[in-house]
Amino acid sequence: MIHIQIPATSANMGPGFDCIGVALELYNHLWVEKISSGLIIEVKRKQEIEIPTDESNLIYQTMKYFYDQKGLTMPGVHLIQEDYIPMVRGLGSSAACIVGGLIAANELAGKPCDKEELAQMAAKLEGHPDNSNPAIFGSMVVGALDDMKMQHVRLDLPEDLVFATMVPDFPVSTAASRGVLPEGYSRGEVVFNVSRGALLVASILSGKYENLPMAMEDKIHQPFRSRLIPNMEEIFQQAKNYGALACYLSGAGSTLMAMVKKEQAQQFQKDMSDYLQTLPDNWQLTLLKADLEGAKVETE
Repeated sequence: MIHIQIPATSANMGPGFDCIGVALELYNHLWVEKISSGLIIEVKRKQEIEIPTDESNLIYQTMKYFYDQKGLTMPGVHLIQEDYIPMVRGLGSSAACIVGGLIAANELAGKPCDKEELAQMAAKLEGHPDNSNPAIFGSMVVGALDDMKMQHVRLDLPEDLVFATMVPDFPVSTAASRGVLPEGYSRGEVVFNVSRGALLVASILSGKYENLPMAMEDKIHQPFRSRLIPNMEEIFQQAKNYGALACYLSGAGSTLMAMVKKEQAQQFQKDMSDYLQTLPDNWQLTLLKADLEGAKVETE
């Protein structure tokens, strides 16, 4: 049986709407093997939303897509899912299923594709590469997608950065989160985001953390999505008061993210957790390092 480990991802980093994401040390696990015929899906860990165990399962659907794209016949499959990435929280649970399904199909088919080809497929299926790229390559990845292909660059994150992941007890669907966005933006708003996206990448590459408060600013998605996340701006301000380098809305939400230095992370966790307990929604704060490897495969 083949075991695949896929990391959670945090996308839309500040100004990096649909193009910049990071992999985190929180994982879904998938085991897959061929069987004589049919489909067997086992779910080892229940989620808030029921995971389908028939052909509508996203992993199976992705595997079927891979086999169709390669002109191959889909075999009988036995899948086992053990998911730790929370669903509908902006931490890349759907991308993890898509990446896991593509890797599983590639392994069962004899590895006709390399990582780059799988990344192209994943970006096409997702419609944007900011979750699928870091799930495949690890670390922080900047990507751009057009009608023909996806281009990407993987950045080496400094080892002293920690991501404080603040997950509430309420979901925000991607459809709802995209639904609040405007149809267009002014020239000033576009320049604002382009300049900060460039500053974010340059600051990460150079280790200039003093730039991050400005580099994480955004006018494309966060101001509009904040209405879906009670107390978002207040939480961001409090996190900065406790030493966060920068804060942003993870993916489509509802998870909020704070970037902190490693040596300050434990104190930040204590102070921020105490504050979050005063809010009406149940928030869980977890410190996560960046995953630097991306999805991994082993045979058991």
